[in-house]
Amino acid sequence: MFKKIVVIDDTGLRPWALERLSALAKNVICYDDIPADEEEAISRIGDADGVLVSYNTRIGRQIIEACSGIKYIGMCCSLYSEESANVDIAAARERGIVVSGIRDYGDEGVVEYVISGLVRLLHGFGEHQWKREALELTGQKVGIIGLGRTGKMIGDALRFLGAEVSYFGRNRKREAEKEGYTYYPLAELLRRSDIVCTCLPRNTFILGDAEFMNLGKEKILVNTSVGPTAFLPDLSKWLRSDVRNFYLCDGVGIGAYADALAEFDNVLYTPKVAGHSAQCMERLSQKVIANIESFLTVS
Repeated sequence: MFKKIVVIDDTGLRPWALERLSALAKNVICYDDIPADEEEAISRIGDADGVLVSYNTRIGRQIIEACSGIKYIGMCCSLYSEESANVDIAAARERGIVVSGIRDYGDEGVVEYVISGLVRLLHGFGEHQWKREALELTGQKVGIIGLGRTGKMIGDALRFLGAEVSYFGRNRKREAEKEGYTYYPLAELLRRSDIVCTCLPRNTFILGDAEFMNLGKEKILVNTSVGPTAFLPDLSKWLRSDVRNFYLCDGVGIGAYADALAEFDNVLYTPKVAGHSAQCMERLSQKVIANIESFLTVS
């Protein structure tokens, strides 16, 4: 059992999960807003030996070193790699702190967001229509950059609706290729695709001027990642080059670009988080609690 667990910000844990924490720690303190700075984060954690954090708050080396009682940090968000994490995992490791994250809890909502956004844009069901004539997804050439779980689920849904789906990634996905997915190097994928969807870990920038030159005009770019995947000057240049170039993203995909991209009518942005739903937060809560229970079992 923990001496004290601090839920440092608004993690979205369901009420039953917050109640469950009381059985896993002698003292539980919960915050429902984001700490303003590192000093406030340090103050909130205090002498806690367990910390739960969402993707909104960074727990860096300074916080970890200042809070010497921490034994466990539970990320209530996706953990794809140390480099993309909002917790300094290397600093935690040096101090013997266990960091656990979760995955695959909001993918279903992201798939629905992509399909609904593309259908509206291709058919002109909303304010915008991609081409002069309404189009189906049938026969559209779609390139997925990052064929992890989310990318694969999006690809499967698009293929079900008749799209021709290819992919690019750091590693070849042989099983997906057996199912009918085609791998292309990035430059070729961009040239071949009418629609490109980036499904990458946080802070993965892959699209610059050269990539947008390969992508060309009258294309659709959808970003499902946490944070941008394109460099702002190059994305802006591409958006200005053709009114039929469209960029779709949600409240986390826009990152720090919201103000800069507000001038573009061909940026279709929703402030909502695509993967957020009651079902998503239920899955998140189950996985966070399971991680804590697993830690207590082996520690």
